Amino acid sequence: MRARVSSVLLVLVALLLVALVPRPSRAFGEEGAFNPRILLTGTARWEGARTTGPARWSEELTRRTSAPARLTPTTVRADAPALLAEPFAIWGGEDDVPALTEREVLGIRRFLALGGVLFVDDFAPESAAFGKAARRELARVLPDGAPIPIGTENVLFRSFYLLRRAVGRVEGEPKLEAILRGGVPQVIFAKHDVLGALARAANGTHPFVVVPNGEPQREQAARLAVNVAMFVLCSNYKDDQVHAPFLMRRRAAEPSP
Repeated sequence: MRARVSSVLLVLVALLLVALVPRPSRAFGEEGAFNPRILLTGTARWEGARTTGPARWSEELTRRTSAPARLTPTTVRADAPALLAEPFAIWGGEDDVPALTEREVLGIRRFLALGGVLFVDDFAPESAAFGKAARRELARVLPDGAPIPIGTENVLFRSFYLLRRAVGRVEGEPKLEAILRGGVPQVIFAKHDVLGALARAANGTHPFVVVPNGEPQREQAARLAVNVAMFVLCSNYKDDQVHAPFLMRRRAAEPSP
């Protein structure tokens, strides 16, 4: 009898020790790590000076908050099943884009139906060629949704920092635009080249000049990026994401439009 009790105690101690062993952090769908993936459509490739922007986005998030993020963000194609694995993607460009294929339209539509958030970043808002093309194609994805201006009244401007306006490499318009779902931004349009402001070379220099307000404006662009990340981390993607309570407390209630 005494030996049997000892065996049970040993098992309980072993289970307790296993429970105390720290587990490695995992990907977003498992542990909530933010992954600013680049969405690719058609034959597009991710190259150029802005390729460092997503990693900088993650770095700024982890440096300024307690939130986890992937420091080596990935790319994902619009028609790939992997698009549905995580709740955030960035679609950026500076030129017109070819029409989305039916598979790409269905892939993005499914991603958004699951609660995904798409950030549309116009790298050349001076010409707005990409921004216009992205709106045209996303109208095919969400024919019943139309972008509306959003400003300081919206949760994106106060999910972590209290922002007065949106900025990026260019100052642009003070407001963002968004297609809302249940009153919450789901497709976010920025005419500011946010990734251009975030991009940083290996030697620490910035490949793009921020105009008109230089480094203070770059700081505000980083704050906007952090706010977007915090908003995404508090989203209920696939209705089964469990996020840390401190993140949920930082998200204010969204007023009705």
